[in-house]
Amino acid sequence: MGRKDASTIKLPVDQYRKQIGKQDYKKTKPILRATKLKAEAKKTAIGIKEVGLVLAAILALLLAFYAFFYLRLTTDVDPDLDQDED
Repeated sequence: MGRKDASTIKLPVDQYRKQIGKQDYKKTKPILRATKLKAEAKKTAIGIKEVGLVLAAILALLLAFYAFFYLRLTTDVDPDLDQDED
């Protein structure tokens, strides 16, 4: 029975350590929150790579559009033939 009684009584050193641990946890909790929010923001933020890829895709699409109409609308004009001659 002596062991049960000894386990229920906490030493003052253990109580002090527990109190210090709680105080440290309270101090670091906002820091942990800030770190967590920063990690989430970094995870969900659009990076420079993604923006560059979107801009490159838009530029390629515009270039293809321009090339299609440039090639479609240009006509082969023979410089030897003069249309003003009657």
